[in-house]
Amino acid sequence: MTENHGCRGIPVHGTVYGVALYAGENMNGQPQGPLNVDRAPDCAAVPSSPVLFIKPRNTFLASGGTVKIPPAMTEVEAIPALAVVFARDSRRLRAEDALNALYGYTLAIDLSEPVSNMLRPPIQEKCRDGFLPIGPVVVPRQSVADLSGVVIRLAVDGKEAVEFKVGRRFQSIGKVIEAASAFMTFRAGDVLLVTDSPTGPRARAGSRIAASADGIGRLECVLRNEEDLK
Repeated sequence: MTENHGCRGIPVHGTVYGVALYAGENMNGQPQGPLNVDRAPDCAAVPSSPVLFIKPRNTFLASGGTVKIPPAMTEVEAIPALAVVFARDSRRLRAEDALNALYGYTLAIDLSEPVSNMLRPPIQEKCRDGFLPIGPVVVPRQSVADLSGVVIRLAVDGKEAVEFKVGRRFQSIGKVIEAASAFMTFRAGDVLLVTDSPTGPRARAGSRIAASADGIGRLECVLRNEEDLK
Protein backbone atom coordinates (compact mmCIF):
# COMPACT_ATOMS: atom_id res chain seq x y z
CA MET A 1 0.00 0.00 0.00
CA THR A 2 1.17 3.51 -0.72
CA GLU A 3 0.14 6.72 0.97
CA ASN A 4 -1.03 9.73 -1.02
CA HIS A 5 1.65 12.43 -0.93
CA GLY A 6 0.71 15.37 -3.13
CA CYS A 7 -0.43 14.00 -6.49
CA ARG A 8 1.96 11.06 -6.81
CA GLY A 9 0.22 8.18 -8.57
CA ILE A 10 -2.91 10.24 -9.24
CA PRO A 11 -3.70 10.42 -12.97
CA VAL A 12 -5.84 13.60 -12.87
CA HIS A 13 -4.97 17.19 -12.05
CA GLY A 14 -8.09 19.29 -12.66
CA THR A 15 -11.18 20.08 -10.65
CA VAL A 16 -13.42 17.09 -9.93
CA TYR A 17 -17.17 17.64 -10.10
CA GLY A 18 -19.70 15.13 -8.84
CA VAL A 19 -23.43 14.83 -9.44
CA ALA A 20 -25.33 14.63 -6.16
CA LEU A 21 -28.73 14.39 -7.82
CA TYR A 22 -29.80 14.20 -11.44
CA ALA A 23 -32.60 16.41 -12.72
CA GLY A 24 -36.05 15.09 -11.86
CA GLU A 25 -34.85 12.49 -9.33
CA ASN A 26 -35.11 12.27 -5.58
CA MET A 27 -32.55 11.08 -3.02
CA ASN A 28 -33.23 7.46 -3.98
CA GLY A 29 -32.51 8.13 -7.63
CA GLN A 30 -36.18 7.67 -8.52
CA PRO A 31 -37.91 9.95 -11.06
CA GLN A 32 -40.61 12.25 -9.75
CA GLY A 33 -42.58 15.23 -10.90
CA PRO A 34 -41.18 18.78 -11.13
CA LEU A 35 -39.90 20.59 -8.07
CA ASN A 36 -42.50 22.69 -6.31
CA VAL A 37 -40.78 26.08 -6.23
CA ASP A 38 -43.13 27.32 -3.50
CA ARG A 39 -41.79 24.71 -1.08
CA ALA A 40 -38.53 25.19 0.81
CA PRO A 41 -35.87 22.72 -0.44
CA ASP A 42 -35.42 19.63 1.70
CA CYS A 43 -34.12 16.09 1.28
CA ALA A 44 -37.34 15.04 -0.47
CA ALA A 45 -37.33 17.88 -2.98
CA VAL A 46 -36.72 17.02 -6.63
CA PRO A 47 -34.24 19.23 -8.54
CA SER A 48 -35.10 20.61 -11.97
CA SER A 49 -31.41 20.60 -12.97
CA PRO A 50 -28.43 18.50 -11.85
CA VAL A 51 -27.15 19.16 -8.32
CA LEU A 52 -23.35 19.32 -8.44
CA PHE A 53 -20.65 19.19 -5.79
CA ILE A 54 -16.85 19.44 -5.87
CA LYS A 55 -14.21 17.04 -4.59
CA PRO A 56 -11.17 19.30 -3.92
CA ARG A 57 -7.55 18.20 -4.36
CA ASN A 58 -7.13 17.25 -0.70
CA THR A 59 -9.57 14.39 -1.32
CA PHE A 60 -7.51 12.82 -4.13
CA LEU A 61 -5.98 9.45 -3.26
CA ALA A 62 -3.86 7.20 -5.46
CA SER A 63 -4.88 3.59 -6.03
CA GLY A 64 -3.65 1.45 -3.15
CA GLY A 65 -3.80 4.38 -0.73
CA THR A 66 -5.00 4.51 2.85
CA VAL A 67 -8.08 6.52 3.80
CA LYS A 68 -7.87 7.88 7.34
CA ILE A 69 -11.23 7.60 9.10
CA PRO A 70 -11.89 9.85 12.15
CA PRO A 71 -12.58 7.81 15.32
CA ALA A 72 -16.06 9.29 15.72
CA MET A 73 -17.09 8.24 12.20
CA THR A 74 -18.50 4.74 12.49
CA GLU A 75 -18.94 4.17 8.74
CA VAL A 76 -18.66 5.78 5.32
CA GLU A 77 -20.58 5.41 2.09
CA ALA A 78 -18.63 4.17 -0.92
CA ILE A 79 -20.08 5.03 -4.33
CA PRO A 80 -18.42 3.64 -7.49
CA ALA A 81 -18.04 6.21 -10.24
CA LEU A 82 -16.91 6.57 -13.81
CA ALA A 83 -14.56 9.56 -13.94
CA VAL A 84 -14.73 11.27 -17.34
CA VAL A 85 -11.76 13.54 -18.07
CA PHE A 86 -11.98 16.58 -20.34
CA ALA A 87 -9.50 16.93 -23.19
CA ARG A 88 -9.95 20.65 -23.77
CA ASP A 89 -11.55 23.76 -22.34
CA SER A 90 -15.26 23.38 -23.00
CA ARG A 91 -18.20 25.74 -22.60
CA ARG A 92 -21.77 25.71 -23.90
CA LEU A 93 -21.59 22.15 -25.14
CA ARG A 94 -24.59 20.38 -26.57
CA ALA A 95 -25.44 17.01 -25.05
CA GLU A 96 -24.90 15.22 -28.36
CA ASP A 97 -21.38 16.70 -28.67
CA ALA A 98 -20.31 16.24 -25.04
CA LEU A 99 -18.37 12.99 -25.39
CA ASN A 100 -16.23 14.51 -28.15
CA ALA A 101 -14.84 16.96 -25.56
CA LEU A 102 -13.48 14.14 -23.40
CA TYR A 103 -9.97 12.73 -23.33
CA GLY A 104 -10.84 9.49 -21.56
CA TYR A 105 -12.04 7.63 -18.51
CA THR A 106 -10.82 6.31 -15.20
CA LEU A 107 -12.38 4.95 -12.00
CA ALA A 108 -13.23 6.71 -8.76
CA ILE A 109 -14.66 5.78 -5.39
CA ASP A 110 -16.66 8.67 -3.98
CA LEU A 111 -16.38 8.29 -0.21
CA SER A 112 -18.68 10.23 2.05
CA GLU A 113 -19.94 10.44 5.56
CA PRO A 114 -23.60 9.42 5.15
CA VAL A 115 -25.59 12.49 4.05
CA SER A 116 -29.31 13.05 4.65
CA ASN A 117 -29.76 16.17 2.51
CA MET A 118 -27.97 16.53 -0.82
CA LEU A 119 -29.69 19.85 -1.60
CA ARG A 120 -27.13 21.68 0.53
CA PRO A 121 -23.35 21.66 -0.05
CA PRO A 122 -21.99 18.42 1.52
CA ILE A 123 -18.58 19.92 2.27
CA GLN A 124 -17.76 18.26 5.58
CA GLU A 125 -19.23 14.92 4.52
CA LYS A 126 -17.52 14.61 1.11
CA CYS A 127 -14.37 16.74 1.30
CA ARG A 128 -12.25 15.01 3.94
CA ASP A 129 -8.64 14.17 3.11
CA GLY A 130 -8.37 11.08 0.92
CA PHE A 131 -12.11 10.75 0.30
CA LEU A 132 -11.68 10.32 -3.48
CA PRO A 133 -9.57 7.33 -4.49
CA ILE A 134 -9.13 7.80 -8.25
CA GLY A 135 -7.24 5.98 -10.99
CA PRO A 136 -5.13 4.04 -11.57
CA VAL A 137 -4.82 5.39 -15.15
CA VAL A 138 -6.87 7.42 -17.59
CA VAL A 139 -7.87 5.26 -20.55
CA PRO A 140 -8.23 7.22 -23.83
CA ARG A 141 -11.81 7.60 -25.01
CA GLN A 142 -11.09 5.83 -28.29
CA SER A 143 -9.97 2.72 -26.36
CA VAL A 144 -13.48 2.17 -24.95
CA ALA A 145 -15.55 1.09 -27.92
CA ASP A 146 -18.89 0.97 -26.10
CA LEU A 147 -19.03 3.23 -23.03
CA SER A 148 -22.69 2.38 -22.46
CA GLY A 149 -21.72 -1.26 -21.99
CA VAL A 150 -19.19 -0.61 -19.23
CA VAL A 151 -20.02 -2.14 -15.83
CA ILE A 152 -18.23 -0.90 -12.71
CA ARG A 153 -18.22 -3.32 -9.78
CA LEU A 154 -17.55 -2.28 -6.19
CA ALA A 155 -16.33 -4.87 -3.69
CA VAL A 156 -15.95 -4.42 0.06
CA ASP A 157 -13.61 -6.88 1.76
CA GLY A 158 -13.59 -9.08 -1.32
CA LYS A 159 -17.38 -9.34 -1.63
CA GLU A 160 -19.18 -7.56 -4.45
CA ALA A 161 -21.43 -4.95 -2.88
CA VAL A 162 -22.89 -3.16 -5.89
CA GLU A 163 -22.45 -2.77 -9.63
CA PHE A 164 -22.97 0.32 -11.74
CA LYS A 165 -23.99 -0.17 -15.36
CA VAL A 166 -22.92 2.98 -17.18
CA GLY A 167 -25.65 2.40 -19.75
CA ARG A 168 -28.21 3.42 -17.13
CA ARG A 169 -26.60 6.88 -17.05
CA PHE A 170 -25.24 7.07 -20.59
CA GLN A 171 -27.75 9.67 -21.79
CA SER A 172 -27.36 11.64 -18.58
CA ILE A 173 -23.64 12.23 -19.15
CA GLY A 174 -24.24 14.54 -22.08
CA LYS A 175 -27.19 16.24 -20.39
CA VAL A 176 -25.19 17.00 -17.23
CA ILE A 177 -22.28 18.38 -19.26
CA GLU A 178 -24.68 20.50 -21.32
CA ALA A 179 -26.39 21.88 -18.21
CA ALA A 180 -23.15 22.63 -16.36
CA SER A 181 -21.24 24.05 -19.33
CA ALA A 182 -24.08 26.51 -19.92
CA PHE A 183 -22.82 28.56 -16.97
CA MET A 184 -19.19 27.47 -16.45
CA THR A 185 -16.17 26.28 -18.40
CA PHE A 186 -14.81 22.78 -17.96
CA ARG A 187 -11.02 23.14 -18.22
CA ALA A 188 -8.74 20.61 -19.88
CA GLY A 189 -8.05 17.96 -17.23
CA ASP A 190 -11.25 18.60 -15.26
CA VAL A 191 -13.23 15.53 -14.23
CA LEU A 192 -16.93 14.72 -13.96
CA LEU A 193 -17.97 11.78 -11.77
CA VAL A 194 -20.81 9.72 -13.20
CA THR A 195 -22.63 7.54 -10.68
CA ASP A 196 -25.85 5.58 -10.52
CA SER A 197 -27.10 6.58 -7.08
CA PRO A 198 -26.52 9.32 -4.49
CA THR A 199 -25.98 6.60 -1.88
CA GLY A 200 -23.83 3.50 -1.73
CA PRO A 201 -22.82 0.55 0.44
CA ARG A 202 -21.32 1.26 3.85
CA ALA A 203 -17.81 0.40 4.99
CA ARG A 204 -15.89 0.77 8.24
CA ALA A 205 -12.32 1.29 9.34
CA GLY A 206 -10.41 -1.87 8.48
CA SER A 207 -12.32 -2.48 5.25
CA ARG A 208 -10.70 -2.83 1.83
CA ILE A 209 -12.61 -1.39 -1.08
CA ALA A 210 -12.06 -2.06 -4.78
CA ALA A 211 -13.73 -0.74 -7.92
CA SER A 212 -13.10 -2.48 -11.23
CA ALA A 213 -14.29 -2.32 -14.83
CA ASP A 214 -13.20 -4.31 -17.86
CA GLY A 215 -11.14 -2.14 -20.18
CA ILE A 216 -10.63 0.62 -17.61
CA GLY A 217 -8.83 -1.00 -14.68
CA ARG A 218 -8.97 -1.68 -10.97
CA LEU A 219 -8.88 0.90 -8.17
CA GLU A 220 -8.24 -0.08 -4.54
CA CYS A 221 -8.02 1.56 -1.13
CA VAL A 222 -8.05 0.55 2.52
CA LEU A 223 -9.84 2.32 5.37
CA ARG A 224 -7.95 2.82 8.63
CA ASN A 225 -8.84 4.53 11.88
CA GLU A 226 -6.62 7.62 11.93
CA GLU A 227 -5.85 7.07 15.62
CA ASP A 228 -4.22 3.75 14.71
CA LEU A 229 -1.91 5.47 12.22
CA LYS A 230 -0.31 7.89 14.67
